[in-house]
Amino acid sequence: MGWVLLLSLAAIDPVAAQESAVCGADRLPEMISGFFQLTTRIGLIGLVVVWQADSLIEMFTLHREQREGIKRHKRTALKSATVLLVLGPLYTVAGSMMNLPLATCVDLVPW
Repeated sequence: MGWVLLLSLAAIDPVAAQESAVCGADRLPEMISGFFQLTTRIGLIGLVVVWQADSLIEMFTLHREQREGIKRHKRTALKSATVLLVLGPLYTVAGSMMNLPLATCVDLVPW
């Protein structure tokens, strides 16, 4: 059992010393960052469209059950947008604390 631990420690050092393939590419980190910012913006625009459409439908809805369903849909859209906004900065901060190579060269903060 001890030889497995020794072998795993010896195998981890060369892997940790290698540079990330993403960070070593010419324009790939900027492309990933731009893609993340674009998808975040599209997600926020989608939130605004869904929120406004749900509000408009809610004004003309007569049944209480339908209104509650629309309100649930609006809350779900808001939760999704919150996750979308928090995920990039959270990965950037947590990744830099854990020394993840992708977090050092790719900026995932959408603003």
